[in-house]
Amino acid sequence: MRISRIAKAVVAGAAAGTAALATAVQDQALTTWEGVTIALAVLGALGITYRVPNRPATGGDEDLMRAARRHGQ
Repeated sequence: MRISRIAKAVVAGAAAGTAALATAVQDQALTTWEGVTIALAVLGALGITYRVPNRPATGGDEDLMRAARRHGQ
């Protein structure tokens, strides 16, 4: 399956934001600093995930099995 860098980054940002939001609202209140933390989590995940290149397409599981055999695993 081929996933674009942008789609991968958006999913990572949404996951980070959701996790930070769920943690922040445990006390049924959202403070300014919790909002800042959520925003930084989203932006950090977007930026880092977008910068990491996708692994190039390979032959699939056959290549992984050959590599594992070569390394004695």
